[in-house]
Amino acid sequence: MPDPGTSAARVVALQSLLADAYSTPVAVERWERLEPWAVARVRLRGAAVPPSVVVKWTAGGHVQARTAAWRLRTELAALQFLRDDVGVALAPRLIAADVAAGFVVLEDLAPRTALDQLLRRDGAAVHDERLAAFAQARGELNAATAGRAEAYYARRARLGPVDRVADQAGRLASYRDAGIEHAVALGAPPEGRAATDLAAAVGELRAPGPFLALSNGDTEANNVLLHPSGPPDARLIDFEFAGYTHALTDAVCLHVPGPAWMSVGDPAATGLADRYRRALARGIPAAEDDRRYGFGLAAACASWALIRLQRFALVDTRPTGHRSRPQLIATIEAAARTARTHRALPHLTAWVQRIAALLRERWPDADQDFTDPMRFPPYQPRR
Repeated sequence: MPDPGTSAARVVALQSLLADAYSTPVAVERWERLEPWAVARVRLRGAAVPPSVVVKWTAGGHVQARTAAWRLRTELAALQFLRDDVGVALAPRLIAADVAAGFVVLEDLAPRTALDQLLRRDGAAVHDERLAAFAQARGELNAATAGRAEAYYARRARLGPVDRVADQAGRLASYRDAGIEHAVALGAPPEGRAATDLAAAVGELRAPGPFLALSNGDTEANNVLLHPSGPPDARLIDFEFAGYTHALTDAVCLHVPGPAWMSVGDPAATGLADRYRRALARGIPAAEDDRRYGFGLAAACASWALIRLQRFALVDTRPTGHRSRPQLIATIEAAARTARTHRALPHLTAWVQRIAALLRERWPDADQDFTDPMRFPPYQPRR
């Protein structure tokens, strides 16, 4: 299917779809492609219609076209579920969809801006209120959707097959085994009590119990839009990988660097950890249990560190001084630090810390003090 920006047929189809949605003629004035994604801001003209909407589509002939179609259906189901079944305004409003043509039309959330753009421009110190709104929105999403899995999957199944077990395991869980293999190659196989702790952590994530909740599947800072000034009024976007999984996987980004973060600082000191947890506890009372919460969070953070470790072979080939090296070490050490803070999984924690020590030895250029706020400010984006 051609790019909507050059497809007269797609423009006509969109105008017809919007005319039905708004019960009035609608004209498309301009497409503004939001590179590099298959997303565009579309300027409209017509009575009683918004000045713009956002359109997401799948591209025919793409090597991952079938995967992209599955992702579009997942986003459609998640947005319908949140608005119609759960009744929360944490995501963009779905205006219209044409599943056969492969596109959805969403509310344009501008002038809200992606959090990562604000942090890159101004630094985290200027946007502590927006970071807090991000943390709270993630907790609110998990809290509002806990215990509602059957309703979501009934809606999702009407759009096509879905693998609930894969959702619950986490879409990146398969990378964890690759990370463990790299740890073995580095000279740190999980043995004895560390292996027992690892099995317990994986078991926690596979069977979340009361912590089973909806996640959008990608908790990075580019997937939350907030007002640059005034009340943040956060909205979470990009539900293409949505599914029910362990809620505390959504908290990992506050404690451990992901692809977007170079460092995360101390979420307890900044209050971000508490903002997430208090919001979560409104829908999942088990979050108030320190032992239960700490164990789940430690498991989620350790799993994420191992998932990121699967990149070792690539990072190892990069030149001395490449920022991906200290970023990987900072990720692994932050996971260990989180587990120590919550006094959970001590043997797994020691093993994860051993992996970080081996990487420091292997990459002397990355043997740095990540707790130095001058060199590694809290929630510093990775450039």
